[in-house]
Amino acid sequence: MSEHRLDRIVIERPRGGWRASLKKVPGNRRHLKEITEAACTDGIFNPYLLKLKRKSKYFSDCLGPLSRWLRSKIGQDWDDIYHELCQILDITTLSGKHILSHVWGYVERDVVLVDGIVCDRRYGRQLGSRREELYVHPETRILCLANKVRKLPPKKPDDFLKIDDYHHYQKLDGIWYLFELADREELEVIHQYYSRVKTWKYTASKRQCNKKQIKFIMEQLSKS
Repeated sequence: MSEHRLDRIVIERPRGGWRASLKKVPGNRRHLKEITEAACTDGIFNPYLLKLKRKSKYFSDCLGPLSRWLRSKIGQDWDDIYHELCQILDITTLSGKHILSHVWGYVERDVVLVDGIVCDRRYGRQLGSRREELYVHPETRILCLANKVRKLPPKKPDDFLKIDDYHHYQKLDGIWYLFELADREELEVIHQYYSRVKTWKYTASKRQCNKKQIKFIMEQLSKS
């Protein structure tokens, strides 16, 4: 890719969307009759000049070359990169300002180091939490890449063990209990709550677990 054509490559893609004639509303006679009746009811008797909702076009910039160009500058001084970019683009023009706005979408400049972790100063978000991100190092002013942070799987609860939709073990105040649930209309209500199985049920009975049941619970939790 020629760096000198970066300004044209980004914006030369044709705009997306579609443009249709506003002179007539396409459709059969029944459809036009419905439109006419609606217009008469609303006091706007103009069925053949109704504006189409999705008539406008939108920009569909080709941002791949810009992204690759910025990534090729990783490890270089950001001030030098920006100076080179201003030589390629005419930032006094509308197209130059438009491309520059995309640059700020790729490169995070306002960052801070928190215990060695690069974070967005405005929101405190760790860079790379959602995707790979470019940023300007707050101390060296070098363009860097924050790799995507690997998310750890959520830890399974150690105070709950489901048996089925109507039975589960739960630890309350350090004591394990066996809960037996029932549908609302079947048994007398002892305690109502929103269970972890995502349905409204009642606690029909609650019994403290014995040693055998606790041993079973520990074995099952160790497997998960």
